[in-house]
Amino acid sequence: MDQRLMTIFRRRSVRSFISAPVGRDDVAALFQAAMSAPSASNARPGHFVAVTEPERLKRLAEIHPYGKMLGHAGLAIAICGDKQVSPDFWVQDCSASTENILIAAPLLGLGAVWLGVHPRAQREADIKQFLGIPERMGLLCLIAVGRPAHEPSARTQYDPERIHRERW
Repeated sequence: MDQRLMTIFRRRSVRSFISAPVGRDDVAALFQAAMSAPSASNARPGHFVAVTEPERLKRLAEIHPYGKMLGHAGLAIAICGDKQVSPDFWVQDCSASTENILIAAPLLGLGAVWLGVHPRAQREADIKQFLGIPERMGLLCLIAVGRPAHEPSARTQYDPERIHRERW
């Protein structure tokens, strides 16, 4: 593992959290990371919903079929993209913001996991309704964030067999 890239290698999907809130400074830092992501034509369609109330996190855990860990997380972030601002690239822009959050989380001593929403129409509709997200917005994903129950080891999934030089 190239030690210079350890920040990337520390990004792991964390699905088990201890009961502890995520501090305001950490939440702000995650949003700063999200909004530092690249955006097509600098359209910046991203909007974000932060959920920290335990009862709302538990309800989100019930709504998302793979989001049980949300009930123990200290924070859920809904990653939204304004489809009027960027109808063609909101998914890519929001994906870049999501990855920035996932990379920033372990640097703050947090764990996080990406929970897919888009393109599952019913899942998107149910979560948008619960969070009051406007119709014009796409909902890419939820991110569960919290204090990890255990520290996952850094890893790379490098596979030279997947690299094609000059052409396939």
